[in-house]
Amino acid sequence: MRHAFITAGAKGLGRKVTEEFLQRGYSVTINYRSDSETVEEMRSNFSQLSERMLFIQGDVTKKEDLVRMIDVTMERFGRIDCLINNAGPYIFERKKLSDYTDEEWYEMIEGNLSSVFHLFKKVVPIMRSQHFGRIITYGFQGAESSPGWLHRSGFSAAKVGLVSLTKSISIEEAEFGITANMICPGNIVGEMKEATIQLSREIRDSQTPIGRSGTGEDIARTIAFLCEDNSDMITGSVIEVTGGANVIHRFHS
Repeated sequence: MRHAFITAGAKGLGRKVTEEFLQRGYSVTINYRSDSETVEEMRSNFSQLSERMLFIQGDVTKKEDLVRMIDVTMERFGRIDCLINNAGPYIFERKKLSDYTDEEWYEMIEGNLSSVFHLFKKVVPIMRSQHFGRIITYGFQGAESSPGWLHRSGFSAAKVGLVSLTKSISIEEAEFGITANMICPGNIVGEMKEATIQLSREIRDSQTPIGRSGTGEDIARTIAFLCEDNSDMITGSVIEVTGGANVIHRFHS
């Protein structure tokens, strides 16, 4: 049985990714930081699959938490096939780089870039021994071209660095049957993060060229496809799932 390790997998986009892997027969490690209520609700909803689920509390900005989570996963399941770096700390307040505190800057870098490095270091020997691995990172629309992003400088700097890191991993680990790809979600907010494609088609979205909002299901389906055995030809790719929306230039004030 294949195993997927998903950071921040109990709510938002990560919740739909978790559900997709469970539906496909995977066992899943679901990391969460603090929302124990959501975890209990999810544990209840999927009680019939309890033997395939492991919930682990941990902060992705802390190396010791990341190392511990991988160790606990290996003790329980003995393998990790897919590493889904879904967690991505984000500062919602719109402000210029000059107004960032040191703490905010390091949270963006540690949570969005260093966390992938620490998890990769722990997971890659496992994947090499299996001669199979799928690593998924998250970016933002346009990340591959290193654009400036007004009022999102810390987050965007970390993610643009992650583009290069993802591509480097894809080259270095290809001989071991390991792929690495980045997904760039569009403007998926609020309840749409955990919504289905069918629901989004019932709600007109004039801000997205295809006419509907992106959903967690859109992201989950794309990630699951990239993690299939026969998707090994796709590696080092940055795939945008935006419905044609221009996310980073929606707001200029």
